[in-house]
Amino acid sequence: MPTLSEVVAFCDQSTRRQAWKDRPNAFNGLQLENNGRVTRIGAAVDAGRVPFERAAAAGIDFLIVHHGLYWTPPQPLVGAHYARFAAAFRANLAVYGCHLPLDGHPELGNNALLARELGLAPDQTFLTPPGSEPVAWTAPCGRSRAEIAETLRGRYARVVAIEHGSERPRRVAFCSGSGNSAVPELPALGVDPLVTGELREEWYNFAEEHGLNLYCCGHYATEVHGVRALADAVSRHFGLPWEFVATENPL
Repeated sequence: MPTLSEVVAFCDQSTRRQAWKDRPNAFNGLQLENNGRVTRIGAAVDAGRVPFERAAAAGIDFLIVHHGLYWTPPQPLVGAHYARFAAAFRANLAVYGCHLPLDGHPELGNNALLARELGLAPDQTFLTPPGSEPVAWTAPCGRSRAEIAETLRGRYARVVAIEHGSERPRRVAFCSGSGNSAVPELPALGVDPLVTGELREEWYNFAEEHGLNLYCCGHYATEVHGVRALADAVSRHFGLPWEFVATENPL
């Protein structure tokens, strides 16, 4: 069986995690260690008590998450916050968090994988945080707006469609999770539609005024792809089993 340090090193190298400048509390990389051995890989969108308990029940001891343990400022380990960590400690569960690298990565990232879900080949990036590599992708499109919408509705439980753009789009943009920072870049890029997770209310008027198609497929639902891809890569490299730890998050 591989050691924890070997698995972490593989994840760091595969994701090139230091190439993305993330929010200060993202702490991409190993966030919680275990006893130093890894026997079963898990993938989950969020760090939390319930994902940890479900990972423990499945015998997972290395869990890859997109939203890690430390988004909020430091807080006392009491109440629900204590229960979250206690669930991981009881299960000897190592937690590896990976946020923007698993949005922007050309092979393992949510946005490139979203494009490929639609049968498209991502070839251009946008939405570049200062000092970072880009996090979002665009792809040339040979499909109609109706075909795109139909495919999305076949893959996601809830799709909110705002359709004020072209019926025959030339390029499609992808920004998983929150797409609020991506929308204002679309007119200058000449890209329409945007496939994303969620948007603030204000972007409806923007879409009307600028002639955009926007498809919101759920923050959680659009961010399952990257953690799954990384878990599968770890599994194949080390010959370990892996599984996705789902929750009932509808947001």
